[in-house]
Amino acid sequence: MTEGISRREALRLAIATGLAGRFADLSRVPVQGRPVPSLSQLAWQRDELAMFIHFGVNTFSNREWGEGKEDPAIFNPTRLDAAQWARTARDAGFKAMILTAKHHDGFCLWPTKTTRHSVASSPFRGGNGDVVREFVDACRHENLRVGLYCSPWDRNSPVYGDSPRYNDTFCDQLTELLTQYGPVHEVWFDGANGEGPNGRKQEYDWPRFWAHVRKLQPDAVMFSDAGPDVRWIGNERGVAGDTNWSTVDPSVVPVPGMSGDAVMRMLQDGDPSGSAWRPGETDVSIRPGWFYHPAEDTRVKSVEQLVELYFTSVGRNSKLLLNVPPTPEGLLHDVDVSRLIGMRRQLDALFSVNQAEIVRRNWRQAPNGSVLELTLPEPRPVSILEAREDITRGQVVSQYIIEGGNGESWTTLARGTTIGYRRLHRVSPVTVSRLRLTIEDAVGPVALPGLLAWRGN
Repeated sequence: MTEGISRREALRLAIATGLAGRFADLSRVPVQGRPVPSLSQLAWQRDELAMFIHFGVNTFSNREWGEGKEDPAIFNPTRLDAAQWARTARDAGFKAMILTAKHHDGFCLWPTKTTRHSVASSPFRGGNGDVVREFVDACRHENLRVGLYCSPWDRNSPVYGDSPRYNDTFCDQLTELLTQYGPVHEVWFDGANGEGPNGRKQEYDWPRFWAHVRKLQPDAVMFSDAGPDVRWIGNERGVAGDTNWSTVDPSVVPVPGMSGDAVMRMLQDGDPSGSAWRPGETDVSIRPGWFYHPAEDTRVKSVEQLVELYFTSVGRNSKLLLNVPPTPEGLLHDVDVSRLIGMRRQLDALFSVNQAEIVRRNWRQAPNGSVLELTLPEPRPVSILEAREDITRGQVVSQYIIEGGNGESWTTLARGTTIGYRRLHRVSPVTVSRLRLTIEDAVGPVALPGLLAWRGN
């Protein structure tokens, strides 16, 4: 059995792949020459949902990007309750949370020794506050994986632009975050890079940063345009590509912050011939902005929009990182919480019941490709189709078709290119007695895929 997989998840995978009763026979040998995920990347993907928490001086200045000149005294959440954030995330089905420990304004949410521009200079908790500590403790209490975002761009630091000195400072900040708060599952970077107070542009030492994280938190995955473990999906709309390879050519996006058509194609689509396993993370905010703004209380995404984001991210071989910004009081807004719980209820309704039972499975090679055919005990209505690959062996499918049958005839229900960890299709309700997944093209030998169907609502 694969390390790190629960008995319940193993049984579900066995049923999905048509191997219930002989799961131990499932080969875990990677497809020759194909990259495969690490155990940390597997855990990251299987979580499916993570919540982003954008919180800092911008919350109080009502801005998206601070200037770095904000008075720390404005940071004073009077009812900060990280436990409420974590409870909401857990109740909504999220498995991880990521906090903006430092955004571009340079204000640190922990009492750092690297700058006075931090919570230690604010009235929060009488100058003795540590938002990172409260966040980490709340996550652990709710059994959520911990993620931290530390912006490399720092509009407050007087040495930003003096590249060697600032790179030392940034590594010192990473050391504090990654040695004082226990295990960190995801370290989140972006490539934002502007002029510093001295008018000079900073040259980030990304190889040094990545190696430093790997040394201090070897089990963490690192996110950025260039990974090295998880890549940005190329937009902030919550939409992964219809074609989405978890493999990339790392030479196309060697560092964060690059632009151009080739870069965007690699971020959005990946590369079937890529030498690195670097799956895409799909980030989007529940509101128009990333930080809380009172004027956006009436513009929170609806339950239906949030459910659709699940299908366009998790359902396209990605992971959804949904931002939910706390208010100046330090609480998630009631509207946001209500929408998140509504999303969870609707997803549960779609996936927890009415899974089509299978009475016979047939996996065979055919002239037009590999075919998995499923026979149902009786005709059933279906409206959601799910295909999966065993990504512990890599990702190989590059073209497929799913058909439904009644009697002797077959009707095309869905078709696509990549499958990967999970591929979801919402289709017009149709009654079928048989389902057929045909792998029409692949970049390597195809392991027995999974195919499931739900009636949905």
